[in-house]
Amino acid sequence: MYLALKVAMMKIVTDDSFMTTLRWFRDETELRQWAGPNFRFPFDEQSFKADLTVKSLASRVLLSEQQELLAFGQYYGRLDRCHLGRLAVSPEHRGQGVAATLMGALIDEGRTVLDVAEASLFVLANHESALRAYRRFGFGEADYPEQLPLENCLYLTYQDS
Repeated sequence: MYLALKVAMMKIVTDDSFMTTLRWFRDETELRQWAGPNFRFPFDEQSFKADLTVKSLASRVLLSEQQELLAFGQYYGRLDRCHLGRLAVSPEHRGQGVAATLMGALIDEGRTVLDVAEASLFVLANHESALRAYRRFGFGEADYPEQLPLENCLYLTYQDS
């Protein structure tokens, strides 16, 4: 949970959110860990928005009570689960429980909208901070019924205990 931050709401992504989020990635390695191999780099505002595919994926931001952008995430249906993607926490707010709040909000909304019981996500095995946050939340490794989309990729699932 948070130490000092209070979350006001989760809402649909705006143009201002895009501009803030794209500044969270300092280099191509960070971007690839977050967005995958099909995201263009270097990027500009138009390519960033296009590659996020916000027209086809539910894209949300988490805001503080002061309307500060804390986190970004997406969800969609995959294999009868609410599949989370492109989860990112503002560099200034990492390590404060924001990721757990974001995941909880996305899973709650996604399971309702998609009418599914479980959630899933992909993560690169060497993305240690993300993997730690997902495991702490309750995600566990699972077999993926198809070939994984990336080398060194793990498939994690979550369901309430």
